[in-house]
Amino acid sequence: MSSIELGRAPTPGEVGPALIVENLVVRYGATVAVDGLSMTAETSQVTALLGPNGAGKTTTVEVVCGLRPATSGRVRLLGAEPGSRQVAERIGVMLQQGGLYPTARPLEWLTYLARLYPSHAEPSALLELVGIDPSTRTTTRRLSGGEQQRVKLAAALLPNPEFLILDEPTAGLDPLARRNLLEAIGARRDSGTSILLTTHQLSDVETLADRVIVIAGGRIVADGTVSELTGADDAMSFGSRPGLDLTDLAAALPASYRVREVRAGSYVVHGPPTPQIMAAITAWCAQKGLMATDLAVGQRTLEQIVIDAGLEQP
Repeated sequence: MSSIELGRAPTPGEVGPALIVENLVVRYGATVAVDGLSMTAETSQVTALLGPNGAGKTTTVEVVCGLRPATSGRVRLLGAEPGSRQVAERIGVMLQQGGLYPTARPLEWLTYLARLYPSHAEPSALLELVGIDPSTRTTTRRLSGGEQQRVKLAAALLPNPEFLILDEPTAGLDPLARRNLLEAIGARRDSGTSILLTTHQLSDVETLADRVIVIAGGRIVADGTVSELTGADDAMSFGSRPGLDLTDLAAALPASYRVREVRAGSYVVHGPPTPQIMAAITAWCAQKGLMATDLAVGQRTLEQIVIDAGLEQP
């Protein structure tokens, strides 16, 4: 369990995930939205939670930030229970829907929210950071969709959070505003903030994410860095039966090569592609009586991985 003390940001070198989720189950009547999900989000990293619509991403996020109870399982955020006072004052949350008072001007709204925290950032400075004029007299309901997104991010940053939860943060933004927002999020990560990101903008994930978790049907189907999941340029991928014992294949490859199952039935061999390595992979599959499907050199895209997850979703 995390050794990070409550009430302060982690110092460099401390060990322990910012978020620990163990065997999380959430049911809506007979429907299982999250089915035994276990994951961690490391301190001072961006963890991207991806998946098709209905995969369980939003439900998981709602449990993590204390908006929804779990049916069973255990969640620890910054060493405490989600929704507790110790956590509420130390996290920032930007949900895709809601989070604005429609008749308030941006500075009025952030100034009000700031009073709810024992310490907070300067509202005017945050609005300037996200590209909103603090002196604007336009109410939030009359802002464009992209401008509303920026105000919501500023609100999430008010408590100088140790853990930041972002749900589709760049939705509706023009290219310049999107780039500026991604830079602001990256700067927060670099300054020590731990970030949980959900988005359908996969280029955002490629830009920001230190780790990617793909879920479908409420379960994790892939977990790793972007390069591990897609296969770096020096990599080969193939498909076969899920859960193969890869010990013999690893032994048949040169010592510098590494083979892993990146999601159910999808395998990546990391190392320079050569005809000999490709032959070793197919020969190993033949010895096991397996058909190596989708044998490819180079990268698979995150989009392909998420689409495949959707096809496999119950």
